[in-house]
Amino acid sequence: MRLPHDPAPQGADVVVIGAPYDGGTSYRPGARFGPQQIRTESGLIHGVGIDRGPGVFDLIRVVDGGDIDLTPFNQHIAIQTAQERLSALLADNSAFLMLGGDHSLTLSALRAVHGRHGPVAVLHLDAHSDTNPAMIGGEFHHGTPFRHGIDEGLVQADAMIQLGIRGHNPKPDSLDYARGHGVRIVTADEFAELGVKATADLIKERLGDRPVYVSVDIDVFDPAFAPGTGTPAPGGPTSREVLALLRTVGELNPVGFDVMEVSPVYDHAGITSLLATEVSAELLFQYARAHQTKKREEES
Repeated sequence: MRLPHDPAPQGADVVVIGAPYDGGTSYRPGARFGPQQIRTESGLIHGVGIDRGPGVFDLIRVVDGGDIDLTPFNQHIAIQTAQERLSALLADNSAFLMLGGDHSLTLSALRAVHGRHGPVAVLHLDAHSDTNPAMIGGEFHHGTPFRHGIDEGLVQADAMIQLGIRGHNPKPDSLDYARGHGVRIVTADEFAELGVKATADLIKERLGDRPVYVSVDIDVFDPAFAPGTGTPAPGGPTSREVLALLRTVGELNPVGFDVMEVSPVYDHAGITSLLATEVSAELLFQYARAHQTKKREEES
């Protein structure tokens, strides 16, 4: 988004940070190239949003912190390295927006955010619940981050919403873990029935003013809008629906974000990376909106 590059930022409201890693991918690798391609397409993001007043970068200070240097050979080391880098960012800055990379690294983000804010509420947009157990010797694959997050006490499970869930699951009881811990699952079909406004009301009621981490797997979108991902699932929401829903984030208390699972090798037109950029821009604007409102309330 033509942001200044600062590899050692201090005092930023949000640091954009790349996580080029796909060692937790189950089938179609390539998400390690996501941050690079998102940055390429983000050159199209400029100017001010329609009917929004000041531009987001006039409201908050945002920098690009570059990429985390992650080993492609060892899951445990990659998870730890990402956690240390994200924790260091939060020691000197208010929040981060991580660009993935596969979803396994969201565990690193949750650990880092927990270190600053304690257990967080979660808004998770995805075609998959990602609360599966370890599989085929992989403790930290991209289907596990929120199971680890709940088990480790990083997440307030009764203040967590997973939206867009659909498609095929490894076993018939694949959602039992999440539901059994109090996670509110809104399937893609339920979202279609509820619509954006009713779903937004549900999110606000459930998450309230708790610190909330927002995680967007690009495969939450129907693959017609985001073909460049490792585990596409037909039958998902449109880009307009999800972007409209993300405007709810400005009425919450967001403390961190990620946009994960962009795998550009499966999308030569770049529309998936462009959509990831648009999602990122929306999250940054909503962060500014949320914290400008909070600042006004504190001053009054």
